[in-house]
Parts: sequence; C-alpha cells; structure tokens
Amino acid sequence: MTYFKKIFKFANPYKKYIFLNIFFNILYAFFSALSFLSLMPMLEVLFGDNKRTYTNPEFNNLSSFGNDLEEWLNFQVSTFSGDDPKKALIFVISIIIILFFFKNFFNYIAMYFITFLRNGVLKDLRENVYKKIISLPLPYFSEKKKGDVISRITADVLEIQHSFLSVLELIVREPLTIFFTILAMFLISFKLTAFVLFFIPLSGFIISLIGKSLKDTSNIVQQEQAEILSITEETLQGLKIIKGFVAELFFVNRFKKTNNKFYNYSNKLINRQNLASPLSEFLGISVIGVLLWYGGQLVLVDLELKPAAFLTYMGLAYGVLTPAKAISKASYSIKKGNAAAERVMEILESKSTIIDTKNPINKNSFEKELSFENVSFKYEKEIVLKNLSFKIKKGNTIAIVGQSGSGKSTIANLIPRFYDVSAGEIKIDGINIKDLAKNDLRNLIGLVTQDSILFNDSISKNITLSNLKADSNLIIEAAKIANANEFIHKIENNFNSNVGDGGGKLSGGQKQRISIARAVLNNPPIMILDEATSSLDSESEKLVQDALENLMKNRTSIIIAHRLSTIQNANLILVMNEGEIIEKGKHDELLELNGVYSKLIKLQSFS
Repeated sequence: MTYFKKIFKFANPYKKYIFLNIFFNILYAFFSALSFLSLMPMLEVLFGDNKRTYTNPEFNNLSSFGNDLEEWLNFQVSTFSGDDPKKALIFVISIIIILFFFKNFFNYIAMYFITFLRNGVLKDLRENVYKKIISLPLPYFSEKKKGDVISRITADVLEIQHSFLSVLELIVREPLTIFFTILAMFLISFKLTAFVLFFIPLSGFIISLIGKSLKDTSNIVQQEQAEILSITEETLQGLKIIKGFVAELFFVNRFKKTNNKFYNYSNKLINRQNLASPLSEFLGISVIGVLLWYGGQLVLVDLELKPAAFLTYMGLAYGVLTPAKAISKASYSIKKGNAAAERVMEILESKSTIIDTKNPINKNSFEKELSFENVSFKYEKEIVLKNLSFKIKKGNTIAIVGQSGSGKSTIANLIPRFYDVSAGEIKIDGINIKDLAKNDLRNLIGLVTQDSILFNDSISKNITLSNLKADSNLIIEAAKIANANEFIHKIENNFNSNVGDGGGKLSGGQKQRISIARAVLNNPPIMILDEATSSLDSESEKLVQDALENLMKNRTSIIIAHRLSTIQNANLILVMNEGEIIEKGKHDELLELNGVYSKLIKLQSFS
C-alpha cells in the first residue's frame, strides 16, 4: 500500500465525490441488510401457522432478540392486513420491492460519483506523468527504453485506475455491507453469529497467503509488457533498415521470446487472481455448512430460533459471501496495482539533474559574447570534451568541424543546457548559463538539428512551434527564407497539409527546410545549425545557404558541419578531434597551416 498512499494524493481535488460515494454506500449497505431482513415476514406468511399478532411485543434480552424481532415484524404485517393472507402477502412483497429498489438505487448513485473520482484521478495522474516526462532531461531517456516509458503512462496508469476503484470498494462499500449484515445477524441470533465470527479470520488468513507473491509476479508482467512496446516501437522506427538487411526473422524471434515470457507470467498471475473467487466461495460455503449444523440445533433441539428467522439468517450469512469475495478480489487487485503504482511513481519522483537555481536570472537579450571556459563533458565514464575554451562575439559566425565523434554536436547540446557541463563554465554576456532561467536561455537560441524532427501535424503548426502567435505573413516569410515556400505551395493544402508521422509524407530535404523555417520564425539572437543543410540537394543547399547567410548577418551563429563548403565565410573555424580543439582560425588561415583542416578540404574536394 506504500505507493497507493502516494497515488491517493491525486484524489484531493475530488474529495466531494469521495464523501458522496461513502454516504450513498452507507445507505446501500444499510438497505442491503434491511432487504434481507424483510424476507423474514415473507417466510412467515408463506410457511408460518398463520397466527396473527395484534400485541406489540417487548424486546426482553439479547438472546431472544431474534424471536422478538420476528414477533414485531409479524405484528406489523397483522396490523396492516388483518386475517387476510393475500393482503399480507401483497404487503410483504411491496416492502421487499421498495427495499431492494432503494438498495440498488443507492448503489447506482454511489458508483455514479465514484466514476468522476476514478476518471479524474486517472486524468490527473496521466497528465502529471506526461508533464514529468517532458520536464526530465535528455540523459534520463538515454538510460530508458521508449516502450517502457510509454507502458508506464498507458498500461500502468490504467492498472492503477482499476486498482484505485477496488481500494474504494474495499475500504467503503463492501466492509459496510458486511458490517450491517453481521449486525442484522447479531439481531437475529447472538450465539450463532459469535460462532460464525470465529471462522471468518481463519478464512481471511488462508486467502492472504495466496496473494503475497502477486505483486512480484505483476511487476514482471508489466516489465515484459513494456519490453513488447519497446520492441514494437523500435521495429516501426527502423522498419526500412530491418527490411533492407533482411533482419525480419531476428526481430520476429526477439519479439516471440519476450511475448512468450509475457504469456507465461500472465498465465501465472491471472491463475492466482482467478483462485481468489472460488477459494473465498469455498471457504464461505464451509462456514455456511458449519452454520447449518449449529443453527439446526438451535432450531430443532434447543428451540431458541424459529425456522423463518433461521432461514433469513442463512440468507444474510450467504449474503456476506458476495462482499467478502469482492474484498478478496480487491486485495489481489491492489497487490497488482501497487506494482503498477511503483513504476509510475518512479517517473513522478525522478529528480531532474538540470534545474533552475533558486533565484534564476531573467535574461531576454544577447548583448556581447558567448564563451566556453575550460569546459569538459563526459557521458557517464566516457570523456567527450576536454578543457574547451573559446569565445563567440555577438554577430559573429563560428563553425565547428571534425570527424564524427569528435564532440561537435555535444557542444550544440551544452549551450541550451540539454546536458550540463562536467567541468568549467559556459557564459552568455559573462553570466553562467546555469544561473539563467532555462526558458529564458532557450528562448535566446534557435536550433536546427541534424535529424529534421517534425510532428504529425500541419506544416503551419510545425513551423509555428517556436512562436504560436505568428500570423500567416510571418509563416510565409520564414518559409521563403528557408527555401520552403515554393514546394509548400505545390502541395494540395499548402501550409495546412499534414506532414505525417515524423514528416513521412515529405522528402528529407523538404523536412529539413521546414525545420529551418521553424528556427527562422523564432528569430533568436543565437542560432545553432547542427548539420542544418546536410539533407538538401546541391541546388537547394545553395539557396538555403544564401538565405541563412542573410539571416546570420545580425545574429550570432554556430554552424556544425561535415560539408566544409558551407562554412568558409565563418569568422572563426574550430577543428575538433577526440573532444579537443586542435586548430582554429579563418578558412584561409587554416589552409595556410596545411594541417587537419586543409586535409579535410582536399578530401572533400577530391570526393
């Protein structure tokens, strides 16, 4: 229940529904007991000796309360119907129908209010998990499988919803039903009820033994379900590669292995859950059998209980089985749900390593320079950058080149604080970026990534992601600068065209130009272009490069490129190798050095 206590805090906004549910569950439980008690005069009318009582009986002591209660009910029927058995039958049946109507009516009202509570908690929990996922830093997701995260926000949250409902039934409706039913049983026969209560804890202990291992098994089932989602997500993402390398059989076998594990553990889990109902019913019937033996003696031998009262008592005793079975099932469900709650709370309680300071500095403009001062960075144990130092003056363009894996893209990730430096400082206008509000820092930066990331929405929505209030004129202007306006107008719905999942309806060059238009619309003072033109054909690359050069005249730009033809006009070129700057200068200066940069130029010219 540890994790459920944490989940219950999400019920705070829906307290009124909890109280309303409890109130109507009390009425339901009360009328449930009354509806069984109403069977007593019915049995008396049908199987009694037709004696009528016109004197209101006195309740003398607890031991004879059952018989006295029966006399009192008989008195009520006699008062209304006189000596007419048909009238008595109609009266008793009417009372039974009315009581059962109220019992079921209050049950519906209780469930009506619990629906708002259950779905409200589900909505808020899912929303909070999603917000947390978005707020967590990128390093968190490099350690997690996407399918596992998706499983937690879908399957696990849904499991909590079902378990949450079970908990409310467990702590409110079913115990109240049992309480009122046992109270009615006490009213009929104190001796018989005391005898029964001796066996109930024994039954509960046996049931609890079976449920102990459910949480661990459920946790494994949910992990395997997450693995299935991960494999499916990877398969859809890399379907072209899988087919291209004829690797279908490998992935089918991989999926089959996980699916079989899920199958086996699910069978184990569900079979244990299925055991709850028949086991609790068998134990209940065993208690009923003991009741028949002991109660039969009270009726036939000791003459302490009348037949109609005993039959009603048996109905009440059997009526306890239904809520008892529900509690048994709910306890199994709680153990299963607690495992899901643990997985969800793991995300909600994850601490972000990239956070604002207590009093972050608000900054809305870039005035002087961006500087790296002795910056080092490592992914876990792998050192990626080693003691980098350089400055970028406002309005200048700096290019970073080097072989793959030299640390170029890492620099682009450190400036907007997607990752934090391991040592040293990155400063904007002399202020450490860790002291700036994250949103303010990122609003100063426009980003075009190496992989053109588009979302399954219209072209217009993808461009305005950085500026949701932009009007159509600004969108068209940004598209023109990115050399995207012409091909957009050739598409049937122009800017309202849907790009498909991941931009699948567009070519690589088209996707990249929309990404560039998105960065252009943002109009930031600092622009980071991480292989921004890598997906363009030669003609488009020239047009976009000219547009970007015009765009970069009044802003600071950081260009990361393999294709060195795109960065020859940069104010400063940094040549990277294994996380270090091995050469720096302008294009002509680096050619004169006849070093690494010169060799790269010659290689690309030759190719």
